[in-house]
Amino acid sequence: MAFIKPFKALRPKKEVAEKVAALPYDVMSVTEAREMATGNPFSFLHISRPEIDLPPHIDIHSEPVYLKGRENLEEFVRQGTLVQEQSDCYYVYRQKMGTVVQTGLVVCADVDDYQSGVIKKHEHTRADKEEDRVRHIDCLDANDEPVFYTYKHIPAVTRLIEGITGGEAAYDFTTDDGVTHTLWVVDAPEMISRLTAMFADIPTLYVADGHHRSAAASRVRDLRKAHNPAHTGREEYNYFLTVIFPDDEMNIMPYNRAVKDLNSLTVAEFITRVGEKFDITPVPAPFEPSRRHHFCMFLAGKCYELQAKPGSFAESDAVAGLDVSILQNNLLSPILGVRNPRTDQRIHFVGGIRGVGELERLVNSGDFQVAFALHPTSITELMELADADKIMPPKSTWFEPKLRSGLFVHLLR
Repeated sequence: MAFIKPFKALRPKKEVAEKVAALPYDVMSVTEAREMATGNPFSFLHISRPEIDLPPHIDIHSEPVYLKGRENLEEFVRQGTLVQEQSDCYYVYRQKMGTVVQTGLVVCADVDDYQSGVIKKHEHTRADKEEDRVRHIDCLDANDEPVFYTYKHIPAVTRLIEGITGGEAAYDFTTDDGVTHTLWVVDAPEMISRLTAMFADIPTLYVADGHHRSAAASRVRDLRKAHNPAHTGREEYNYFLTVIFPDDEMNIMPYNRAVKDLNSLTVAEFITRVGEKFDITPVPAPFEPSRRHHFCMFLAGKCYELQAKPGSFAESDAVAGLDVSILQNNLLSPILGVRNPRTDQRIHFVGGIRGVGELERLVNSGDFQVAFALHPTSITELMELADADKIMPPKSTWFEPKLRSGLFVHLLR
């Protein structure tokens, strides 16, 4: 059963919350982060991407970067930009992006649940990215960015959280990307107890987005436990910052692909090879796949619909039947030679929020020779895989809207 606990969040004063709120650290380059924070001393990027306040050519994984993050966090507190709650609270965080509305509960999840499998994963982590988050969290002495979890929705929980959203919001603002962010503080002891008890009846939580932050929180706990002879298991470092959304509100977009070359094939040779496993139909651009096992391909100024041929993949296999697996196993690897998409520098991943027009632009620019749009992986597929302890291929899902960082921080001390 899932254990959650309230916490004393470090969060911005209402009048600066919109200026503090920032996109997650891993959806932008250093250059983009610098541009986003320019002219905004309140931006949380000064904490989540502290390299923006250091010389441009610094190694972003060097010790001065992590120390700068801690220095900036302490300065935000000293100046009163971030203020710590006086009592343990939960928070309800709602995001609206067009017709998409998702309402989650901000909590501290339990590292023991993560290590025991109550919290289920569906992706492997990369050692370098995990190590970066370990050093960042440990030096910061805080979980500065939340992990994005989901669960199989329970109507009674949804109704209770909906009731909370009828009260006065602590924050309510719309960011430049058109997403509205609203936060309510849950500080009534009886409501905190009810929510804790309700989640104790939920057997499983699922990592939607944030595998590296989850793994890093687990490692930081183990490091601190090893260095604390008086460890009790109740210290704040045993818990980590999470926002938990019901599965029926999840908005998953595709994670599309672009490849720099055709692996020494001519366009005609490439199309012939692709035709061995896919039915190919020219279509007007832009084209967005509307069904599983259908893909869009941009190539040499033209747009094609690809449909995986029956028998070209194992439909009964939960992993092999995923569209990301079909594209990888039947095209990217055998034809384009992209055998390890985690490390191959020829492949570029494009979040679905950018639209299929971005893929067309990349190919027309000449920087990439071919690009593919996929149909999104479903939340049901994600949960079934996680329940079976199976792992998705890398870059299988893109969740939108992204959680804004800086609206709540969990201190480990």
